[in-house]
Amino acid sequence: MAKDPAHIRNIGILAHIDAGKTTLTERILFYSGSVHKAGDVDSGNTITDYLTQERERGITITSAAVTYRWKGHTVNLIDTPGHVDFTIEVERSLKVLDGAVAMFDGVAGVQPQSETVWRQAEKFKVPRLAFINKMDRAGADFEHAVATIDERLNGHCVPIQIPVGAAEDFTGIIDLVRMEYFVNDESDFGVDYRWEPIPASERTRAEQARSRMIEALADIDDDIAVKFLEGNDVNVAQIKAALRRACIERKFTLVMCGSAFKYRGVQPVMDAVIDYLPSPLDMPPVVGIDGKTIRRATIGDPFCALAFKLINDSYGQMTFIRVYSGRLSAGSFVYNSNTKQKERVARLVHVQADKRQNVDEISVGDIAAIIGLRNTLTGHTLCDESKPIQLEIMQFPDPVISIAIEPKRNADQEALALALRKIAAEDPSARLTRDEDTGQNILSGMGELHLEILVDRLKTEHHVEANIGKPQVAYRETITKTAEYDHTHDRQIGQVHQWARLKLRLEPLSRGQGFEFKNNVQDITIPKAFIESVEDGVRNAAEGGVLRAYPMVDLRVTLEKMWLHQSDSTDLAFTVAAHEAFRHAAHEAGPVLLEPVMEAEIITPNDYLGAVIGDLNARRGSIQKIEEQGTSQVITAIVPLSKMFGYSTTVRSATQGRGTFTMKFSHFEPAMP
Repeated sequence: MAKDPAHIRNIGILAHIDAGKTTLTERILFYSGSVHKAGDVDSGNTITDYLTQERERGITITSAAVTYRWKGHTVNLIDTPGHVDFTIEVERSLKVLDGAVAMFDGVAGVQPQSETVWRQAEKFKVPRLAFINKMDRAGADFEHAVATIDERLNGHCVPIQIPVGAAEDFTGIIDLVRMEYFVNDESDFGVDYRWEPIPASERTRAEQARSRMIEALADIDDDIAVKFLEGNDVNVAQIKAALRRACIERKFTLVMCGSAFKYRGVQPVMDAVIDYLPSPLDMPPVVGIDGKTIRRATIGDPFCALAFKLINDSYGQMTFIRVYSGRLSAGSFVYNSNTKQKERVARLVHVQADKRQNVDEISVGDIAAIIGLRNTLTGHTLCDESKPIQLEIMQFPDPVISIAIEPKRNADQEALALALRKIAAEDPSARLTRDEDTGQNILSGMGELHLEILVDRLKTEHHVEANIGKPQVAYRETITKTAEYDHTHDRQIGQVHQWARLKLRLEPLSRGQGFEFKNNVQDITIPKAFIESVEDGVRNAAEGGVLRAYPMVDLRVTLEKMWLHQSDSTDLAFTVAAHEAFRHAAHEAGPVLLEPVMEAEIITPNDYLGAVIGDLNARRGSIQKIEEQGTSQVITAIVPLSKMFGYSTTVRSATQGRGTFTMKFSHFEPAMP
């Protein structure tokens, strides 16, 4: 691994499902010499889609890290999933990346998951390049794709390339910085490429596009502005420097184009990653949650890293980390500032998808994995014990769908529980709970496909056979009005008398605000431990709900008053009193059931539009908009999740196999009676 942070790039590839992320990754590894033959998604022999489930379905499920060398730089690349059920994989990857290549379909432009990953990149302030892929497909339109990025994502696009031709006539790419024509031959997999003079027929178009690029740069660079106004030419070095600043500061989205499948335009993307995306030195220092502790991207600063992914395999548990400062050696100890524990680093490995290479040391800028950590989870900070720092903890969305899982044989009970715990530890968007009434394990996830993959992994990776219940919607409960309750807990348990009295007020919050606990008790004679016990009791009661045992959300619970008994008040007494007071107040506060509502996008040929809309209406769907896309119609609808189980089969049947759909969580709203 390179030790000069200036020569490191940590990037991800982001896009909607089937936009070509894995294909681009394969071409990059091939051209960099990391592999001798580029894999193919359809053939199931790609490097980054190494899970059995990924190769069977032809989709990326888990983000895979690979490293390649290009022009004296080390690039750590993460290929992320495009399916909405695995959005959390994109989220935690973006948390530790410095830059990204956002891919778009040359025909469709911005698609539903394109918007999701773009917002995630905005959330983490990740600079990105845009790559318009599939320019060889019928209907490809570079200008239309760029326009959708500007309009739907507010992308501030500045093309630095333009295609020559489209679909069958797509022959090459004009680089507006070099003002040269990039050509390569598919017959030798694009290995030999050349830069040629721009064809005479394209010269005027190229000069106009370059002028627009220079004009955009003039808005942010005074030197270029002067030359532009005076009509003087700007040299390549100046243009590249200005483009790099604009990209890193996220003022523009630099747009490129090509066809990864046809091996066209990949090497220029590899060059652009080096030329325009930031190194660790270009990123601001990381700051601890205290707002004061800072770590800069130097080996001289104390060690600091973030654990962003766990994997359990035959090697044991691997903890993927991004190193922000300092260095770490194999066999040493590292401090987990979240758990306040020291852990031994048994081995350090450099990961190439599913392959590992032992290394003696990692340092600032590296993305690597540690083998041997037992108590470190996703989002934990690892650091130098003498100079601790804790970074912001990752936030993960709540699951919206659940299944019950039981072992097929009683002898497999322990093996199933262990396997489920490992899966839940690896995937923060999967939640494992236990139904106390039935004794069943309840596994919750982000969608039907997500749960299907998790169950499949139980069988293939952990070799556990289980009985699976039908998917169930993960409902929530809330209240509709304010209520108060004054409760006294006065009970004799054995020889011990327990007494506690308190008054709670419950009030509804806006949808999506979650759960709040507020303490209004100002009496300094009341021990802090008793107030903490009240909060514990309230939170436990809220988790159990009052209607159908679903968690309660979007409400504030205020502790108004507390009364103590000189000898009989205990932590347990106040926990029980708070639990009972909450349930009484919640019953008086107009409790209602909330159901998850999804935003679905269905693409259907014109001939079947009426049938699809009629079916959506029957599912209590609300049509938001219908847009034309070539010979198809794109329907956006809001539909209750409970009505969407098995919808993929329905839409294929209604459109004779020509329709597709994607779905993502939108919000919770009161359920039908």
